[in-house]
Amino acid sequence: MSTTVTRRPSAPPVREEQPRVEEHRPQHTFGRILAVVAVWVVGWAVLRGHQTLSLPGAQLSDFQKWLNGVKNSFDAARETNPAFKIVGGISDGLNWVFLHLQYLFSTPAPGRPVPEVGWVGVLAILVFVAFALAGVRCAVLVLLGTLAFGFLGYWQESIDTLLITLLAVLICVVIGVPIGIWMARSKGARAAITPVLDGMQTMPSFAYLEPLALIFGIGTASAIVLTVIYAVPPLIRITEHGIRGVSEGAVEASRSLGCTSPQLLRKVQLPMARRTIVVGVNQCMMAALAMAIIAAFVSGPGLGVPVMQSLAALDIGGAAVSGGLIVVVAIMLDRTTTAASERAELLARAGRRHVQTRRIVLAVLAVVTVVAIYVSRLRLSAAQFPSSPALQRPVSTFISSVTDTVVNSIEKATTAFANVVSYGLINPLQSVLAASPWWLSALAILALAYVLGGWRPAVTALVCEAVLLGVGLWNDSMITLTSVLVATILVVIVSVVLGVWMGRRRRVDTILRPFLDALQTIPPFVYLVPALALFPPSRFTAIVAALAYGVPIATKLVADGIRGVSPTSVEAAEASGATAWQMIAKVQLPMARAAVVLATNQGLLYVLSMVVIGGLVGGGSLGYFVVAGFSQDQLFGKGLAAGIAITALGIMLDRIARHAAARHGRV
Repeated sequence: MSTTVTRRPSAPPVREEQPRVEEHRPQHTFGRILAVVAVWVVGWAVLRGHQTLSLPGAQLSDFQKWLNGVKNSFDAARETNPAFKIVGGISDGLNWVFLHLQYLFSTPAPGRPVPEVGWVGVLAILVFVAFALAGVRCAVLVLLGTLAFGFLGYWQESIDTLLITLLAVLICVVIGVPIGIWMARSKGARAAITPVLDGMQTMPSFAYLEPLALIFGIGTASAIVLTVIYAVPPLIRITEHGIRGVSEGAVEASRSLGCTSPQLLRKVQLPMARRTIVVGVNQCMMAALAMAIIAAFVSGPGLGVPVMQSLAALDIGGAAVSGGLIVVVAIMLDRTTTAASERAELLARAGRRHVQTRRIVLAVLAVVTVVAIYVSRLRLSAAQFPSSPALQRPVSTFISSVTDTVVNSIEKATTAFANVVSYGLINPLQSVLAASPWWLSALAILALAYVLGGWRPAVTALVCEAVLLGVGLWNDSMITLTSVLVATILVVIVSVVLGVWMGRRRRVDTILRPFLDALQTIPPFVYLVPALALFPPSRFTAIVAALAYGVPIATKLVADGIRGVSPTSVEAAEASGATAWQMIAKVQLPMARAAVVLATNQGLLYVLSMVVIGGLVGGGSLGYFVVAGFSQDQLFGKGLAAGIAITALGIMLDRIARHAAARHGRV
């Protein structure tokens, strides 16, 4: 089973303490929300279309023109500025390391037609490491997954994806673990670094592309830095959580025995927090792998390239095969690190005979691995993956054929559903948000922020609204906000239905939870494949992809909340003759309100992380501008401004949701 701590590009998997809220808990919150919405709708009906600050796609605001100028200045200074020489040195170093890793494992080395270690050697190394860290089951899983890389025709791309992920995670560990320890042991460091981590995790991953490409250029180094920036915050947070979670009694006892601060860390805190830190490494790996496709936009190597090519050609079968291999890599890494976090305790409880037997087996496997590496250097058949059976074409053709059959059979139903959601929810909401005067929408959002969470999120919302106005993308931000809210509403509906079902039926939970765990290992980009298979490119397709990405975590949170309701309360309701629906509506959901609110918060942030990705399949507005700005020089400023706007939108929604959860989520 995968750990319940989940990777998420736009929200921390382990949060700091809940935000402090006012003692006064406002009454009649729902009525106040209705009043604000009513005033907003009346204002929209009277002033519709006036002062919306709509800006044509090709037109740039003054701020966006200034950003274009900054880009030109960077390009001019790249050859002369000493700072760029330092950046260039870092970039060259990363490129050199990765290139030699490729020579070692995936691409022909200089003077050789094959890598230094052939496919048999690579397979032996991966299986040995999996067995040593996680046991027999994970070793078999890694064996089958690695063979799938070659049989499905993507051996080099899959190994490159593994290499860039592991290299980025190694850098993250070197950077993140010390910072996490520092935050755990220093309140000042925690207060200073936490807002930075919040911003890094709220900012959608795609928004990093333009500034990093501006500094590091296009290539492998930029892809590695992009992955590190995205993947290091979860590791920092979980490491801090693990160190701070060490028993105060153990810490005080060690201090009373005369342990110095370094000794306390080395002999007490790190050993006792080891399992939590391994979980942090697991989440770091999942976040790094989530960047596999996005890194392809800066010429990053790996499986992201064939996925992008297949999506551009609307080749669902090809995208499913290459995207599926990314999922295979994710499952291999997830299961291995998760099992490794539990392995130490199992070995500690095992007898001496078991430990000795394991050491013998490891020694034998180590010898076999060395022999396999040696043979793979000498024999071409052991160095170059066999060309048959070649499963890529038949598998992709089969998937495309099945997809066409299914889509044709349900086309009327999917079209009707898309029309109902579009005309019944998306269009009216977008009209109110985007067609209202900008000042009316701004005041209404401020009022809702205050009603839901108090003055703190209202102040944050005010600052974020100022940013949206300053970058010149207010109207597009409101259109994007529409898609985010609609997708979040759908996530909440689906997750509550499934979560209640799982929480009330243990067998249903047993069946569905492994699927939800597996879905959480899928990188967000891969969700575009089934969405495009079912619907043509449009904003609704982007919403469907965001829905699929947000449902697993929200469903698990709701299910855990329902299961955590006091058995005494359930038994009392049953004794009073409550029906199943009454039990759900009047007992379980109200008592699990905190879990439902948290699920809504997490679902919203997962949806927000799909905004730019949705821009690739017709989502439009901010997501589209980020992509367009990256591919068209004249729109660079608009794309970077869109990334800033998405970040501001994410911070605003995150703060409102978190403070609302703290204020109204208590049961």
